[in-house]
Amino acid sequence: MEKKVLAAADCAAQKYFLEPAFAALPEQILEEVKTICIVLAQKLNCTFLIGFYENGEVYFETVQREDDFDFDQIGAELEIKRLQRQEAELFRALQMWYTVFFTKDGKQMREELLKNVEKTDAGETL
Repeated sequence: MEKKVLAAADCAAQKYFLEPAFAALPEQILEEVKTICIVLAQKLNCTFLIGFYENGEVYFETVQREDDFDFDQIGAELEIKRLQRQEAELFRALQMWYTVFFTKDGKQMREELLKNVEKTDAGETL
């Protein structure tokens, strides 16, 4: 399944990346995503990514440095599970946003909504 990176932070390089295609997200959500990436990259001492699968599902990924033989993969997975529970509402909203604006199903939903709006504007009732 194809993956698209939304944002990433690298602890060693002290850098943050936001995919320009997703810059239309509301500013508050972008700030939350940025904070999550930076905090987890620092906490786990790795590169931390948040992205989308092609169906809109949000994924998380950690990339350890090649020379980091002490990377705690189990601890990283537990931290991601905690994050998923704690920020479930944010990730549901991200998934919905991606589905509506970037998937085939979303295009159909938008078209249907526009048809309904046009009917309502023309004086028809739903």
